[in-house]
Amino acid sequence: MKNNLIIDVEERLVQYLSGTYAGRVHDKRICDDEAYTFPPCGLFQDTGFQGYKPAHVDTYQPKKKPKGQELTAEDKAENTMISSIRILVEHVISGVKRCHIVKDVFRNTISTFADQVMEIACGLHNFRATLRYALIT
Repeated sequence: MKNNLIIDVEERLVQYLSGTYAGRVHDKRICDDEAYTFPPCGLFQDTGFQGYKPAHVDTYQPKKKPKGQELTAEDKAENTMISSIRILVEHVISGVKRCHIVKDVFRNTISTFADQVMEIACGLHNFRATLRYALIT
């Protein structure tokens, strides 16, 4: 099973959850099927979204090393900056997967249960994150 998430890095919350798809469906195809419209913003995406460029959005994706060459120092610095932001996204995803039902094999055959389980896991993560940061400030 697979879902796409849109994460607010500043608040460390899940802002959008796509529908649940079979694991063989490509990430970019899920984005095309969902047709989410972004406000003008910056979008940091991993390499699974190669070629995905929504309107009015600045997209940032790590640059690959050219075959037989090395990346420039500028490209390496940009990749480091992108990676430092992407790690925050991965932390949020791991917070969602703290509910083991999301990452383990889900054997329930009722079609809407997979979506509901992921929604609940994202909601629990957002609840934990808002309480955590409310206590800090």
